[in-house]
Amino acid sequence: MYAISLGDDGAELRPLEPWHAEEFLAHLERGRDFINQYIPFGESAVDVTSARDALQRYADMRAADTASLHGLWLEGKLVGGVLFLNFDAANGNCEVGCWLEPAGTGRGLVTRAMRVLIDFAVERRGIHRVEWVASAGNRPSLNVARRLGMTQDGVRRESYPHRGVRHDLEVWSILAPEWRAARAGAAHSGR
Repeated sequence: MYAISLGDDGAELRPLEPWHAEEFLAHLERGRDFINQYIPFGESAVDVTSARDALQRYADMRAADTASLHGLWLEGKLVGGVLFLNFDAANGNCEVGCWLEPAGTGRGLVTRAMRVLIDFAVERRGIHRVEWVASAGNRPSLNVARRLGMTQDGVRRESYPHRGVRHDLEVWSILAPEWRAARAGAAHSGR
């Protein structure tokens, strides 16, 4: 199993698999209200069986090469994750996303992990367009898109009903040549 270090703070990116069901459920319970402010991520995981089922769905999608789930551990504790959604290698497109419990916020974990995922998608899988979709009210998520060098493509006005509110969704993206140029610039400046 891989574990990719995300820096000197003990942060790691690892696969999030069905056998992590108990840990995943405990993580969701710690952060459920925070995590679900803008998306219903993990809402159906209410016990170990349903948590395992949720993780199994992503394992099946990984096997089908259509999506994948990756956990973020901080000093050995699962605090969030990043994922590929709608992974379409044949057409060179994918969507990425994230979630965190409060203990994982403010540390740059998602930005660091997302750089690993996007590097993999662009350089290893030939993805041309990486897309980020987030509620217009989710400033931390939109700030990650900015830090990754993405460009706002537009806003889907009141397109996403969640918790009785119709949210605007912002669509951001980065193309492979833009990603490579941004990464080369960061390497050149020592970031």
